[in-house]
Amino acid sequence: METKRFVVTQDHASEYPEPITFTKGAPLSVGEKYEGPEGWNNWFFCNTPGQQGGWVPAQIIEFIGGANARAREDYTARELDVRVGDVLLGSRMLNGWAWCEDPARSESGWVPLANLQESQP
Repeated sequence: METKRFVVTQDHASEYPEPITFTKGAPLSVGEKYEGPEGWNNWFFCNTPGQQGGWVPAQIIEFIGGANARAREDYTARELDVRVGDVLLGSRMLNGWAWCEDPARSESGWVPLANLQESQP
C-alpha cells in the first residue's frame, strides 16, 4: 500500500467520540446508506453487539442477506482531529476519506480527502 504525504487545508474534528471498532468476522447489522452533499459514497451505518453504531465503508462489509452482514477485515471508524498545516501520512483512501497518521502526535484516524492536499516529501 502506497503511503502519501498530505498537508491539512481545512480543520476537521470528529463528531463521534466512541467510534465503532470491530475485528474480521464480526457480525454487523447494516442500516442506512450515507447520502449527503460531500460525495462520500458507499458508507453504511452499522451496528455490532456491545457498541454504538457507526459509519463503515462498503468495502469492509460482507453482505449476507437483508440487514445481516459480517466484517471482511478489522476496522475502526476513529477520525483524526486535524488543524490547517498539519502534515499527515495517508496509507488508505476509501470513499472520500483517507486513513492518516500524524507522526508529530503518534495518532491515526480517518480524515476527509477534501480537507487534504497531497504534498511532496
